[in-house]
Amino acid sequence: QVQLVESGGGLVQAGGSLRLSCAASGSIFGMGWYRQAPGKQRELVATITSTGRTNYADSVKGRFTISRDNTKNTVYLQMNNLKPEDTALYYCNAGGTTMTAGLYWGQGTQVTVSS
Repeated sequence: QVQLVESGGGLVQAGGSLRLSCAASGSIFGMGWYRQAPGKQRELVATITSTGRTNYADSVKGRFTISRDNTKNTVYLQMNNLKPEDTALYYCNAGGTTMTAGLYWGQGTQVTVSS
């Protein structure tokens, strides 16, 4: 059983930045970030393979960067130029591909962007 522990969420003004981290309890191939806003379905934000191949939602391209440190089994999401519409509960995911989620989910970390 893989456990994922997220950190780094918070409240930030529009235009600000946040960095999310997710530490996995073991070696994971595909990892990613998903988010769910109130009243909406969970959606892919960004994913990364073990070799560094990435995929981003169109809404975050050019603003968010996903990266990973395989020596620490950790994935990061650097979020710049945040917008109020980025407000959501962000979930770390592991075991998936660049396009589909894997079986393992973190508990979620809240990101709130004020206008």
